Amino acid sequence: MSKIIDKKQLNENNFEFKIHAPEIAKKAHPGQFIIIRLDEKGERVPMTIADWDLDSITMVVTATGDTSKQLSQMNVDDNILDLAGPLGTPAVIKNYGTVVLIGGGSGTAAIHPEAKALKAAGNKVITIIGARSKDLLIWEDKMKLATDELITITDDGSSGKKGLVTDALKEVMLREKIDLVIAIGPVIMMKFVSLTTLDKKIPTTVSLNPIMVDGIGMCGACRVTVNDETKFACSDGPEFDGHAVDWDNLINRNTSFNHRCTCNDKQ
Repeated sequence: MSKIIDKKQLNENNFEFKIHAPEIAKKAHPGQFIIIRLDEKGERVPMTIADWDLDSITMVVTATGDTSKQLSQMNVDDNILDLAGPLGTPAVIKNYGTVVLIGGGSGTAAIHPEAKALKAAGNKVITIIGARSKDLLIWEDKMKLATDELITITDDGSSGKKGLVTDALKEVMLREKIDLVIAIGPVIMMKFVSLTTLDKKIPTTVSLNPIMVDGIGMCGACRVTVNDETKFACSDGPEFDGHAVDWDNLINRNTSFNHRCTCNDKQ
């Protein structure tokens, strides 16, 4: 069992949990995730590791599916039955030059460890975070500390600039030579970020979050098509070349699980 040692409600649907998990914390790398099971009858749900220290990990949970809603009602000193990780292939951290990170909704928490690591590796890090409105933005203060420049975008203009994250990306592309773009968030957002950078041939990495079960590549539930080949998001990813992903296939697969989908939990 793993104990909840801190909990914060970030907005109506997003909750930040700090979990005592020293064995996972000491092996965690940017881009990796965990799979949780709340109780013996619970489903297995992937969650991105958004931060960690010597003996704990932090994750941000969007209360949309049954498990994430159940977790959002848990409190400090409650125990999570199973916590498996770190899982997935770590992000490749090196000095690329100028890197633009894009976080959509709770995906902001997922790009946080990569922003810190890329900045520490000597990159110029520009971060774009977006949400439908000011109330849905998260971790602005953390991202300001982890990046050289933070651009905030909201659909309704209630905070930062009004528009979409792709609008902000296009503006940065006009003034900067970008060496890498990393996008994490809703599938449709990652698709259009990838389309935006395609013409300029800017390398673009996305983090895919289809339905997962075992998290180690055995069940095949999280299969995605990349470069016309079948890959498993849990073991081959979760990060892939955004220009090589079959986005329509991914969207169709996610839609087929809409009646019970918790795929947006891992953001």
